[in-house]
Amino acid sequence: MSFIKSLFGIKDDAINSYQDFWNWFSKNQKKFFRTVKHHNNIEVDFFDKLSPKLEELKEGYYFVTGMMEDEIAELIFTADGTIKNFVFIEELVSAAPKISNWKFTAHKPALDIEDVSISIAGYEFNAQNLFFYSNELKEYPDEIDITIIYDHYHEKDKAVITNGVFIFLDNFLGELDFAINVDAVSIKDKSSATESIVPIAKLKDFLNWRRKEFVEKYDGLRYNTENDNYAILEAELKSGNNLVATINTDLLDWDSKASHPWVVKVDLQYGDNGSHGMPDKETMVILEKIEDDILVELKDHEGYLAIGRQTAEGVRELYYCCKDFRKPSKVLHHIFQKYNNDMAMDYEIFKDKYWVSFNRFVVR
Repeated sequence: MSFIKSLFGIKDDAINSYQDFWNWFSKNQKKFFRTVKHHNNIEVDFFDKLSPKLEELKEGYYFVTGMMEDEIAELIFTADGTIKNFVFIEELVSAAPKISNWKFTAHKPALDIEDVSISIAGYEFNAQNLFFYSNELKEYPDEIDITIIYDHYHEKDKAVITNGVFIFLDNFLGELDFAINVDAVSIKDKSSATESIVPIAKLKDFLNWRRKEFVEKYDGLRYNTENDNYAILEAELKSGNNLVATINTDLLDWDSKASHPWVVKVDLQYGDNGSHGMPDKETMVILEKIEDDILVELKDHEGYLAIGRQTAEGVRELYYCCKDFRKPSKVLHHIFQKYNNDMAMDYEIFKDKYWVSFNRFVVR
C-alpha cells in the first residue's frame, strides 16, 4: 500500500454530501482505476482530482491507495490519527456504493505480523527486532502503558526510531485499535528493560485481554450530574485580565473516571470585545446558546459529562469527558457550522483516562 496524501484543495459547489461525492467518483472510477493500476501520473490524475472534492465535505481527510489484486484497487481513507475526524471517515466509507474493481476502507487496517516491515533511514522495524512489556501503574490501574524494546535503539536517532516504531504499530494494530487501545508508548533498548520482554507479535492478544477487562469493569456505568456541586474559581492573570472557571467538583472526585476516557476541549474565541478579557453582554448570550445546544445533545446519563468551563483572554473553554468520541465529533461539527458567523471555534478530542488535564482545578 502506498501513495499517502493530505486531502486539501480548492472548494467548489459541486459536492455537498457523501452521496454527491460518490456519484462523482462513480463517474470517474474507471479512469481512476487505470491510473492507480498503472501508476500513470497518479499525483495529477488521481490525488489532485480527489482532493478538492473531499475538501468540500470536511477538512482532514487523508487517503492511501494501491492495488490489492490485479483487478482490485483499494482506497483507504484515514484521519491520520486525528480522533475528532474518525467518525467522518467511517461515514464516508459507509455511504460508498459497490463498484467493481474497487474496495473502500475506513482507517488503515491491521496487518498480519509477517506482513509488517518498516524501513526508515537505514533502520528496519519488524517482528524479529521488536518486543514489548506493560508498565503497571498503581495510581492508574486501567492505563495501558507499554514500553517497546527495539534491538537497534540509539539515543542519537531517537526521533527516527520513534517514528518507525509508531508506523509499525499503526500498521500492525490498525489505525483505530492503536488509537483506542494504547494510552502511552515509550521506546528503549534491551539493556534498559525493567520487565521481562515479550515478542511484539503477542501485543494484539495482550490488548484484547486488557480491553475485555476494561469493558467488564465499566460496562453499563452511568452518571447523573443533576445534584452535583460546583466551584467557581477566579484569578487575575499577569496581563491584568481576569480568569473565571466553573468546575464540577463532585466529578473531579469521582473514582470511576476511566469509564469516560475521552476528553473534549472546545475553544470559543470571542476576542477582545469586553473588559479584562471577559465577553461583553451580547457575546455572553451567544456563548450560553452554544453551550446549551451542546448540552442538549451530549447528555450526562448517556455518557457525556460536562466538567466545566474557563473564560479568560478572549476565549471560553468548555470541557467534557465522554464514553466515546464519535457523537461529540458530529455534534460539535454541526454546532460549529450553525454558529460559524458569530465567532471562531475549534475543538480537540484526546484520551485522558484519569482526567489529569484537570488537575489544575483540584484544590487540596
